[in-house]
Order: sequence, then C-alpha cells, then structure tokens
Amino acid sequence: MQTDDTTAYLPTSTAPSKIAVVTGASSGIGEATARLLASRGWHCVLVARRRDRLQAIVDAIGGEAEVCDVGEPDAVDALAARVLARHPRVDLLVNNAGMPARGTFLEVDAATVRRVMEVNYLGGVWCTRAFMPGLEAAAAQGVAHVVNLISVAGTVAFAPAGAYAASKHAQLAFSRSLGAVLRGTGIHVHAVLPGFVETEGFPQHSVLKSALLRRFVIHPPRVAKTILRAVEKDKREVVVPWFPYRLIGILQAIVPGTMARFVGMSDFRPEVLQEP
Repeated sequence: MQTDDTTAYLPTSTAPSKIAVVTGASSGIGEATARLLASRGWHCVLVARRRDRLQAIVDAIGGEAEVCDVGEPDAVDALAARVLARHPRVDLLVNNAGMPARGTFLEVDAATVRRVMEVNYLGGVWCTRAFMPGLEAAAAQGVAHVVNLISVAGTVAFAPAGAYAASKHAQLAFSRSLGAVLRGTGIHVHAVLPGFVETEGFPQHSVLKSALLRRFVIHPPRVAKTILRAVEKDKREVVVPWFPYRLIGILQAIVPGTMARFVGMSDFRPEVLQEP
C-alpha cells in the first residue's frame, strides 16, 4: 500500500515540555485524545492516513500532522525516524489506530482478517518498537508512557466480529507482555479497554441490533479522559465504563459457555454487516 509521508505541522514559539504521539488521530478516540492532551499543555504529533483531516485538527489545536499507515512496518519506521529527528524524547505513545471487522470468521473475507490484524494488533507493535528510543530518552529523565487502546473485545470473544475480537485479544496480550518486559525501566504501559464507542468507523447506535447493548454505548471524550487519567494515576489496565463491561470480562473467564450463548444472541444489523 502506498503511504504518503508528507509532514505538516505548526511550529510552537517555545520548546514543548511533553511530547505525545497519537495514532488514529484523524477522528474518534484519537482526535478526542489529542484535543484533550493539547488542552493540558502536551505537544501532539497526530498520526493517521487522512492528511486533510489531520491538518484540520492541527490547525485547531496546534502540534504536528504525520501521514502514515501503521499496518506497514517500513512506513512506521520512516515515520519514527522523522519524528525522532525533531523530538528525540517522546513522553507518551498512544497506540489507538484501529479498524472494524464485522462478521463471523465464517463470513468475513480473508483480506479483512489479515488487514485487521495488521492495523489493530501489529500496528501497535511496530509503533512501539520504532518509537522506543524516544520513550527510553524520556524515561531516562523521569517517566514515559505507552497507552494501548484495546477494547472489551480483547477479553470477550464477540462472535459477530470474530476477526476484530481476535485482533484485540492479541493486542491485549501484547500490552500485558510489554508491561512485564518494561517493568522497572521507567516506561509504563497502560491498557485502556472501552466498551462500545460511537465513532465514525464504529457507528454503534446504527449497527448494533441489541437495544440493551445500545444503552451502554459511550462517546470518545469519555475515553480520552480515561486515557489521561490512566497516565496521570498510573493505572495499568482500565475498563470504561466499568459496568457492565468489566463484569462481562470476568464472566468470560469463569463461565465461557454461558458467555458463548450470550454473544451468540448479540449481532449487528444485517444491512450494515459489510464494511464499506
């Protein structure tokens, strides 16, 4: 896939004290997180594939825009080289870039299965590896943070989105493993697991068939606040909202058969099953 490496940014008058790299920042949770961080004095490098959307946000909040497909490891390495040349110290990396994959493993096409793993799981792996020198530089002067935006689908095998759930299970395993490896280094790893969130790519109120599940849909600013709180309060794994999603994750672990029946009754509306 061709990646546009064009960089656009607004210079600041003074050197920023804290640098945050936020992937998937052109809309939804990533945009809300970048806006919140900027309002708190962070200098944000916004990463996504849509240059026009990134530039509009940068024009509003400041910071820098970087166009990159995080599912392409070579493109991520080039991205990190550009950013680290400008900012050798990276205080926060938010691995938020993600994509949906509605449909069971028997329905979804092979290309989508591969692509969702490349973006949702491997994208965070490639970004973390590539930005590690900047994170280590920040940790040498205090502390650095990696936030992995996962999902309650990382703890619950949601059959109507099988490939998506598998990618999020892998992402959660990566986050937990990374946290163990980096313990004591000054680089703190946080996993944020939202429930259903209404975004451009995940229009939950439109696609969810269950009226009960639609009652628990939340919005990006709430997740952004949870991300910031996880960093500031050093929360290593946070589910938002806690009820009912944390309870559902516990039930998945202790009564998987019951949960299998529950998720079997949940589904997406047929007319929106296929991705655009």
